[in-house]
Amino acid sequence: MLQTAKALGIPVKGHVEQLSLLGGAQLVSRYQGLSADHIDYLDEAGVAAMRDGGTVGVLLPGAFYFLRETQRPPVELLRRYQVPVAVASDFNPGTSPFCSLHLAMNMACVQFGLTPEEAWAGVTRHAARALGRQATHGQIRAGYRADFVVWDAEQPVEIVYEPGRNPLYQRVYRGQIT
Repeated sequence: MLQTAKALGIPVKGHVEQLSLLGGAQLVSRYQGLSADHIDYLDEAGVAAMRDGGTVGVLLPGAFYFLRETQRPPVELLRRYQVPVAVASDFNPGTSPFCSLHLAMNMACVQFGLTPEEAWAGVTRHAARALGRQATHGQIRAGYRADFVVWDAEQPVEIVYEPGRNPLYQRVYRGQIT
C-alpha cells in the first residue's frame, strides 16, 4: 500500500509507535514519509531511519496526557540525529480533547522537555514540513502564505509559559488583518 501511494505521488504519513514499538517509523521513513506521528515508543533505529528518510517526528502531547502515558518520546535522540520535530494537538474526542495549539506547545515543553524555541519551530516550519507545505507555509518570508497571529507578549517564551491566557493581539489571514 505504501509503495503504491508513493508511486502515485500520494504523501505517506504514519501514526506509529504510540503504544508500543512495532517499527512503524522505519516503515514510513523507507517511503520518505512526510511524518511519523506520536512516536512515544520510538527507538534509535527508528530515529536514524527518520533522519535518513527526511521524515518529521510529530509530538502529540495532548494524547500522551489524556491517555496517562508514561513512555515519553526520545527527544534527546531526535535532537542528536537532527530530526525535525513538529508539535500538534491531535484534537479528537477519543484520545485528545484539546484543540489548543498554545496548550500543546506548553505540554511539549513541560512533558517532553522541548525548549520554547523548539516548540515554536514545531508549530511553524516543522509543522509545515510534516504537511508537505514547507515551500509555502510555516515561515514569514517573501512568497509564503501570510497566515499568522500577533501575540501580546514581550518574549516568545511567554506564549509557551502561560497556556491559560489568550494573548492574541491580531490575526493575519491570507495577508489581511482579520
